[in-house]
Amino acid sequence: VVSGGPGSGKSVIALSLLGELSRQGRAVLHATGSRSFTQTLRKVAGKRAPRVSKMFTYFNSFIAAAPNDLDALILDEAHRIRETSASRWTKAEHRTGRPQVEELLDAARVPVFLLDEFQVVRPGEQGTVDDIAKHAADRGMHVEKIDLDAQFRCGGSQEYVHWVKRLLGLEPGGSVEWTGDSAFDVEVVDSPYEMEAALSSKLEAGYSARIAAGYCWPWGDPRTDGSLPADVRVGDWAKPWNLKGDRSVGGAPAAALWATDPAGFGQVGCVYTAQGFEYDYAGVIFGPDLVWRDGRWVSVRAANKDPDFKNRTKVSDADFDRLVRNVYKVLLTRGMRGVAVYSTDRQTNDHLRKLAT
Repeated sequence: VVSGGPGSGKSVIALSLLGELSRQGRAVLHATGSRSFTQTLRKVAGKRAPRVSKMFTYFNSFIAAAPNDLDALILDEAHRIRETSASRWTKAEHRTGRPQVEELLDAARVPVFLLDEFQVVRPGEQGTVDDIAKHAADRGMHVEKIDLDAQFRCGGSQEYVHWVKRLLGLEPGGSVEWTGDSAFDVEVVDSPYEMEAALSSKLEAGYSARIAAGYCWPWGDPRTDGSLPADVRVGDWAKPWNLKGDRSVGGAPAAALWATDPAGFGQVGCVYTAQGFEYDYAGVIFGPDLVWRDGRWVSVRAANKDPDFKNRTKVSDADFDRLVRNVYKVLLTRGMRGVAVYSTDRQTNDHLRKLAT
């Protein structure tokens, strides 16, 4: 079980391990719980060798797998492990209610889980070091734990990641001022116009950049003429969300390619398309679902439009509060060189500005 924050090298290790074991002739696969991440890997890795694309699959692909069918199974983004693999398309004979983590543990002689526990962002995701270790111990399996945060970092700023965790109350001690890091830029802007202009200048300089936001606006489908509705509105500034589907529409890339296709800058990404990816500069719009009031964060469930969060019997108010903080933690840690932040709530934006200047 390999744990580490954003930029700590989890996916680099996963892909290096996949390549090395494959060259040794081992039976090995790479799996994630993210459609965007897996499809991007298939496209990039399988560009020159189509057979390689078949090595990238999903956590729910092992419902009927024979025990130890693989030598190794590399489980990237393992914080996205679900309670079960069953969906509406699952055959009746496979609807056993068996925990997904048990299917993954049994599928290979050596399963390798790579995760960041602070990236659990939707109901039903439960990939944690303790849960994986418990299920493994119940099956008599030895668990080797590796913490990348204590060893090395591939890019970005470790100081910034800790600052974000303190900012959002994910680590004890309360918010602290950003004192600066020569490897990372933090800027709080006064409008999405200012954010877009700042990031456009980074694009012109040859860097990659994206704008992402909390799920606080409706999300419409493309119009019949191929244009996209500008659903994300802040005052008179408006942009469309990234596409939902697997086809390019109106010049916008397919959902899975939003973070890597240059045309993705024309849309606002959500956490489900941004998670698992990194770009040089990140723009993050805090919506009204997380605001600063009287010296503390207040989560506003009614302001969130994510359908996964609507059912209070499945997602308690306490769970929503934890998940929405994780959402913004993910969005804030996609940039490898810098971040521009804006909150639609003036009091919250003032609080962020005091901490970042």
